[in-house]
Amino acid sequence: MSNSLAIAAVTTTLRHLLQQRFDTDGFGGITVTTRPLDKARDNNITSGDQVNLFLYHTQPNAAWRNMDIPSQVKSGETAQPLLPLNLYYMLTAYAKNDDFPEPTSHRLLGEAMSIFNDHPILSPADIRGALPGINSPEFDLDQQVERVRIVLQALSVDDLFRLWSTFQAPYRISSAYEVSVVLIESRRPAKTPLPVIRRQSDDRGPVVQSDLMSPFPTLTSVQLPNQEGSARLGNVVTINGFHLEGEIVVVLFMNPRLANPIQVSPVPGITGTKIKVELPNDSGNWVAGFYTLGVRVTQTGQPSRTTNELSFSLAPQILDIIPRQVIRDANGEVTLVMICSPQVRSQQRVALLLGDREVLAQSRTTQTDRLEFRITGVTPGEYFLRLRIDGVDSLLVDRTVTPPVFDPNQKVSII
Repeated sequence: MSNSLAIAAVTTTLRHLLQQRFDTDGFGGITVTTRPLDKARDNNITSGDQVNLFLYHTQPNAAWRNMDIPSQVKSGETAQPLLPLNLYYMLTAYAKNDDFPEPTSHRLLGEAMSIFNDHPILSPADIRGALPGINSPEFDLDQQVERVRIVLQALSVDDLFRLWSTFQAPYRISSAYEVSVVLIESRRPAKTPLPVIRRQSDDRGPVVQSDLMSPFPTLTSVQLPNQEGSARLGNVVTINGFHLEGEIVVVLFMNPRLANPIQVSPVPGITGTKIKVELPNDSGNWVAGFYTLGVRVTQTGQPSRTTNELSFSLAPQILDIIPRQVIRDANGEVTLVMICSPQVRSQQRVALLLGDREVLAQSRTTQTDRLEFRITGVTPGEYFLRLRIDGVDSLLVDRTVTPPVFDPNQKVSII
């Protein structure tokens, strides 16, 4: 998701695309501004060749309105809806000497429209190029789940007349664009109730049956230890399928945060229908979040084949809480430090679920296993904690015992 700086980030990115093209395509001396229509042609500032990009209107996006945050709000949780916005820009070209003797402004407008036509979608690279400080948590538009699209709008003569008349500015040939969608995340914490420990007796998972078997290596399911919803580093994961035996068998783990798949060799005892693989306790190279896994099988005399992919989630693990008993300061604020595994990348979304509230982690600039949370307005008491990274929660329920219980190592006392 994006924060409240997303509107400014979009405007800056569009301006950068225009200025970059003008500077490299032989249009020397072109100034790209983002001023209101009545201030765009201020002789005290700009009197030469100029392209002005003016944000004249914002409007809620109907498709995203009142939707929960994807991958961040789960069933049974309540969060403030997103603020989805469509942005409307007016693109206007000006020329020195008022287009005499050549219609220079027409050339500039055509070039500017060509630039937006060549960039119908703002890629993460476009945004990072326009915002050198994009690695700072202040700017996160490039991490937005929905890409920002640029669409040329057809405004009627009446619409143009009313718009320019509002600013009491002389009309210049212009074109209008809709830029959507910008998803601004609410700063209000989500309500996250504790999970239910006991399941009903008839609560069953899906059953998959098939009478037609592929002749190629194929995966059918992934089994996690103790029927957990997520795996942790160090766990042994069971992969079911058929035609999985081979001379060389490698399990591939893929995550959007990782540049390349992680390759892990299975534990001994591979059969044609089952593979077991231990997730290495390598905190620095893994990330918490959602993964897809596949198996590459090389059989004697046959080329290597890669199976279909199945998804699973890797949960973060709270190794330590500092301190476990904390006293509120004079302002009613407490600071908790979490030591976690695997390490957290700077662009990952990290939140602490304290009781039934969500608290975002303090900003980070490097990969780390140490997270700081500052919590205000909390009442004294004992709280169970969960760490949520990229939509995956730490495992609060201990299912290695019967009946299952909440993990006492994930509890903190606030005085």
